[in-house]
Amino acid sequence: MKKLFGFLAFLLINLFSYGQDGPKIEFKQETINYGDVVKGKDDGIRVFEFTNTGNAPLIITDVKSSCGCTVPTKPNQPIMPGKSDKITVKYNMNPGPISKTITVESNAINKLNGVVPLRIKGTVIVE
Repeated sequence: MKKLFGFLAFLLINLFSYGQDGPKIEFKQETINYGDVVKGKDDGIRVFEFTNTGNAPLIITDVKSSCGCTVPTKPNQPIMPGKSDKITVKYNMNPGPISKTITVESNAINKLNGVVPLRIKGTVIVE
């Protein structure tokens, strides 16, 4: 009986989450691996592509980096349902390991508080 109740509760929670109206954000990838890149030969720019899979306009309210060496650029207009856009990230290509987080704040209902952490990683080497 407990297993049945637990399964029914799980099923109801999932049904309610699928039935919610509002914007939903889905990224093609939430981590970009630069790999080993050579300073001076790579501009440090990468793009996180996403789609609004919900049924209301998606608004990216803020995009923050974990340090000043990474500069993100966000869309300024709402993203309509079914449409895609991008967040561009420029890393300053300091030699050494790359491990940075970019925090995206939005009105998406499918992410906790509308927040999505994106990550970049890799290594910048000097030739």
